[in-house]
Amino acid sequence: MKSSIIAGVSALAIAAFLPAIAQDEEGDTKRFTAERVFDIEYAGDPQISPDGQTIVYVRRSMDRQTDTDRGDLWTIDVESGAHRPLLTGGASKGAPRWSPDGTRLLYSTATDGRPDLRVMYLDTGDTYSLGQFFEGPGGAVWSPDGKTIAFTMFVAGKTPSFSSLPAAPEGAEWSPPVRVFDDMTFRFDGAGYLKEGATHVFTISAEGGSPRQVTNGDADFGNPAWLGNGALLVNGNEAEDRDLDPIESEIYKIDLSDLSRVALTDRDGPDFGAVVSPDGKTIAYRGYDDELRAYQQTNLYMMDADGGNVREVDPGFDRSVADIAWGADSKTIYALYENSGVHEVASVTKRGTFKTVFSDIGGTSIGRPYGSGSFSVSQTRRPVFAYTAGFSDRPAEVAVTGADVDDRVLTDLNGDVLPFLDMAPVEEFKVTSSVDGREIEAWVALPPDFTADGSFPMIMEIHGGPFAMYGPLFASEIQRFAAEGYVTVYVNPRGSTGYGEEFAQLIDLAYPGDDFHDLMDVVDDLVARNYVSEDRLFVTGGSGGGILTAWIVGKTDRFAAAASVKPVINWMTMALAADIGQFVRRHWIRADPWSDPDAYLKFSPIMLMDNVVTPTLVMVGEEDWRTPTWEAEQFYTALKMKEVDTALIRVPGAPHYIASRPSRLIAKTDNIMGWFEKYDPVKIAEAEEDENE
Repeated sequence: MKSSIIAGVSALAIAAFLPAIAQDEEGDTKRFTAERVFDIEYAGDPQISPDGQTIVYVRRSMDRQTDTDRGDLWTIDVESGAHRPLLTGGASKGAPRWSPDGTRLLYSTATDGRPDLRVMYLDTGDTYSLGQFFEGPGGAVWSPDGKTIAFTMFVAGKTPSFSSLPAAPEGAEWSPPVRVFDDMTFRFDGAGYLKEGATHVFTISAEGGSPRQVTNGDADFGNPAWLGNGALLVNGNEAEDRDLDPIESEIYKIDLSDLSRVALTDRDGPDFGAVVSPDGKTIAYRGYDDELRAYQQTNLYMMDADGGNVREVDPGFDRSVADIAWGADSKTIYALYENSGVHEVASVTKRGTFKTVFSDIGGTSIGRPYGSGSFSVSQTRRPVFAYTAGFSDRPAEVAVTGADVDDRVLTDLNGDVLPFLDMAPVEEFKVTSSVDGREIEAWVALPPDFTADGSFPMIMEIHGGPFAMYGPLFASEIQRFAAEGYVTVYVNPRGSTGYGEEFAQLIDLAYPGDDFHDLMDVVDDLVARNYVSEDRLFVTGGSGGGILTAWIVGKTDRFAAAASVKPVINWMTMALAADIGQFVRRHWIRADPWSDPDAYLKFSPIMLMDNVVTPTLVMVGEEDWRTPTWEAEQFYTALKMKEVDTALIRVPGAPHYIASRPSRLIAKTDNIMGWFEKYDPVKIAEAEEDENE
């Protein structure tokens, strides 16, 4: 019996569909070739010292030997711009955090193969481990007096069992024991099948010692923040039905003298991300009232330190708040938010006045051009900000801004490579939706030899989420497509974030739906402008973009070929078996699949199979529990049954984020292009001419 055609992707092996891509070495020295992915470096998590004079950040690079994205810690002197290594080599390092007095640095790493939290004395360079950690510590924060550190760590629980096996004879090789689960979420993307237990909050002396567990029970607690030196604020959901209400969380105060715990919030909806003002009087946090919608905007709130006087800060601010930090005056909050493809930081007064301070934060999403990035602020009277600056032609750099400093980019991490390559320029454009006249924002990356003569092939790359946003930011996948001659377009259709809550909620109980028309309007615009050939249109996308790709080929045959990456093809199986199945059931579909299957099936691409004729590649990670493998496999099998040209690529070891390792990113993009080349009418004609010569 002939085996199924499944293209496995191994490290650096670009299998199956590569008839010509990256095979011609002529001109490769100036192209962004597959190998160049390993040359990429980018900045992450820049942390400015309390006095505003020094920045520590994570310098990320691609390790060819281990096929990983690793981090080292570097410093930058704000005044002089001096850029120096601080902790490099060995295990990857991350999450640097200054002590309140600026003399020490806390960071995460591994020591002898085990997860570790370490502290460095900056005057001597000496480092030490804080303790012995039986699981990976995370979310570490200093107490205001610098004497104690709070962090989170998983605590194993008792595995449920209904029997006990007899002891195996000495030297016997019995089958592994059965695994019993009794939680609704028993596996999770990136973690696999979950161990019994919960994540809890601990404290430990900043001089090292034994961790003290300060939360307990079956519920998870996390995101610790100090309220003075004797109390912590943490997030958690202690409700009995917490499995059925996955977004619910409250902010709890823990008195460290007796470990008593009291909830400071109590509404129906998530409250999280507490940040305490430097004077200890006010707590800022984020959240929203749960309206059982697929998407709701995250708003900014304040309350007094005792949990009283709760108020929303500027209810009219129509953007989702992604992160917050207090200024030294305890009067101003700095809020990171999405806005039309980029992140910005605004100053927010206690009275609710928002004022944009700086913009163009981004560049940390290396594979696809998602809006991303971070910032930190000094504790000086006149604040200094460090942030990840985003660009269309290079990944994130460290930048600085503030009233008393020169606004500038402080790093040039890819200056040894990218300036010498023909990087694709990115143009922004907007179209009017044929559905309702709304403005739809898009970007197009142009091949180095581009001319608007109507001859170029096009790849439309659709973002996931679907409640996410793309922006005018560097992305290796987009650059790879453009380097191989594709006009590459990416879009923020309705449902995208960064354009207000109403725009995002247009696809609530309507996904996929009119977002299809927004995407086709963008294609029509490029064809009309002679940017691309009508006969050489291709479409791809991952996760939410994979869903829309599958939906598109069920709605139109205008594309020469498609590649649906990690899609949902059947909302019923997604709701019943994915790691976020209960969220899909409760918030997205708002119905039970067994009593109202039509509510699920009317938005399932599987129901459009009778219409599909487009050659469609399907790809999924073998350890994807977000849009699990069987979603892709259902689509692949249906395509085979329909006798539509298809192939299935399973990526060994990959979770939902396929591009988590550099070789997987290469395998993903280059297999997609190889598939498209197979159905490109120009390439087909060229191949036929070669055969006839």
